[in-house]
Amino acid sequence: MMLIYTTCKDEFEAKKISEILLKEKLIACANIIQSKSLYFWQGELKNENESILLIKTIKDKSNLVVTKIKQLHSYRLPAIIQIEGTATIEFEKWLSGVMNEKHF
Repeated sequence: MMLIYTTCKDEFEAKKISEILLKEKLIACANIIQSKSLYFWQGELKNENESILLIKTIKDKSNLVVTKIKQLHSYRLPAIIQIEGTATIEFEKWLSGVMNEKHF
């Protein structure tokens, strides 16, 4: 399975991206978490509220997910991190089922 991490400017953007990815059957699940982010941008220290988007998908679709996030995202340089991992057998079975249109 793949976990894709990205931050969004707000909950509305995170929800919009999630819904499109779900409707296009590129992901099985997304979690939105409110966050306070501190980072440098163009030489300035930023202190912003953002929404973290944690996306669960299969490896075969992860590059399509990244491409779609880049198209939909409002940031010029969104942080998009792909993490390959394993989950419990039950969760992996659910994920594969959702991604192959076998809804549980």
